[in-house]
Amino acid sequence: MATVLITGTNRGLGLEFVQQYLQRGDQVIATCRDPGNSPALQDLAASNDALRLLPLDVSNEQSMAEFAEAISGDAIDVFINNAGVYGPRDASFGNVSAAEWEQVLKVNSISPLILTQHIIGSLRKGSDKKLVYITSKMGSIDDNRGGGSYIYRSSKTALNSAVKSLSVDLADEGFSVALLHPGWVRTDMGGPNGLIDPPESVGGMIAVIDNLGAANTGQFFNYDGSIIPW
Repeated sequence: MATVLITGTNRGLGLEFVQQYLQRGDQVIATCRDPGNSPALQDLAASNDALRLLPLDVSNEQSMAEFAEAISGDAIDVFINNAGVYGPRDASFGNVSAAEWEQVLKVNSISPLILTQHIIGSLRKGSDKKLVYITSKMGSIDDNRGGGSYIYRSSKTALNSAVKSLSVDLADEGFSVALLHPGWVRTDMGGPNGLIDPPESVGGMIAVIDNLGAANTGQFFNYDGSIIPW
């Protein structure tokens, strides 16, 4: 039984991660900005003592520091940084706003590393020492054939770069670190035309996490376990 920390759990992939890890019998710490405003999380918590809900706003460093203090006594085995935003959908050339770009970079690229720094004490206490960051194939420079989407693409590329460095820096401590592309999923962010549903995506990603170790740390994985080029 592992203790799994998941961010951005009020809907979509984050909520599905919570459900599947609880079904496996793991302990789950689920976060979002306002857990009390998520009926789905409240229903899960009411029926499962293995679920702990805590507030966390990843766009606010004070919130991150307070969260880190709240879990300072916990040993976290698996950390899944799922929280993220897409930003403006019309961020094509000639229509990119610096202010909107900065906000998406803060949430998608900067906050994951800052949060990891805040909670590293709890992560070091864990046995599995697995750190997973939900990214996107749109962050692959090699894969970019469509152009556009400047804000979201660049935020995920920056995340990929930061997490790759993290995988190198923490390897000697026994941490295994991965970037995971969930596929094009039918969620609020992915839209109704996605190719797969959340259970399939998350089930695949959990299988990748289960197989994550020193031999494959620092990789950019698709949800089915295949490697995505940088």
